[in-house]
Amino acid sequence: MTSRRIRCLLALLATLTLPTCALAAQPAHYRVVAYDTVQHPIPAEDVDRIDTLIFAFAGVADGRVTLVPAARERLQQRIALKAAHPGLKVTVSVGGWSVGGFSEAASTAAGRQRFADSAAALLVETHADGLDVDWEYPGHHESGIASSPQDRANFTALMKALRTTLDRAGKNNGKHYLLSIAAADGPFVDGIDIAAVAPSLDWFNLMTYDFCNVMTPTTCNHTGLHASELAPADARTLSRAVRQFLAAGVPPRKLVPGVAFYGREFADVDPAHHGMFQKFGHYQGGHDWPELKANLIGHNGYVRYWDAKAEAPYLWNEQTHRFVTYDDPQSIAAKGAYVKAQHLGGLMYWEQASDPDDELLKAVWQGLQ
Repeated sequence: MTSRRIRCLLALLATLTLPTCALAAQPAHYRVVAYDTVQHPIPAEDVDRIDTLIFAFAGVADGRVTLVPAARERLQQRIALKAAHPGLKVTVSVGGWSVGGFSEAASTAAGRQRFADSAAALLVETHADGLDVDWEYPGHHESGIASSPQDRANFTALMKALRTTLDRAGKNNGKHYLLSIAAADGPFVDGIDIAAVAPSLDWFNLMTYDFCNVMTPTTCNHTGLHASELAPADARTLSRAVRQFLAAGVPPRKLVPGVAFYGREFADVDPAHHGMFQKFGHYQGGHDWPELKANLIGHNGYVRYWDAKAEAPYLWNEQTHRFVTYDDPQSIAAKGAYVKAQHLGGLMYWEQASDPDDELLKAVWQGLQ
């Protein structure tokens, strides 16, 4: 073969392989998962930045997944968004803090199947794309719900029943119904056999926020990415939660950590270290992002500090001894970089109503690009 023919052949092969190389060079897609409780319409520009909108909440009544008429009407409004945004998935979350009925429903094979059948029927009737199970938490009763030592095994069996039932329903209409769970970390996930549950799920929504609240002994970064310099060895953080689930064998792409669109305020806080990891007199309450910006960050004596190790902001009011912990665009950008570095599935946030001007949603979306 002449050198000219060889050069031509090499040029042709290079041309043929360009699409494959270009495809391989494309960045991975990361999910933006939004919990949605808002009563008003969601702006189109917001919808375009969201991959999965999780409608919250359905309830559990007599062991069945139920949705009251007013909520069903609002769900249909969300599903109607898919006509103009065909890439959007709309799923239904069942449960939430203090919502019970799970332990009882999961305690028998018949109960688990009744739960799964009712969930599948709801998805088919409403044309939703999947189910998110927010049982807070198997084996725990801190929220006032019933629990049982058998919850751990029963939760695995419930997820298997849901996966089988949703797959069967999907075969009838040619679709894959998504299945996710809202999961905490540390001691609050000991009622879940993470490795056994993972194969049934499309992903885990990790509730990596509320690390300190009315029930904890000190303040903290309530949604910190890493541990503060002052944090005790067992302090909960987003990165520690991720490591816990990875160690259990969950594929990285099935992990979607959470971002908080709200802050938590503590009053009568001991003043050392600007109130960080200090005892407090009482929990003052929560503040959505617009309120944080308008009344607290840089206002009324609240000074913003940045915890470089935790990659998290906080506020300290020297006059009133009040401490506020929250997420902002800077900490969200750090979380996006972490998700990409660890090849995780994306970011989830709680919740849509807390960011009406979509400033934090933009930060989530941009951080994952």
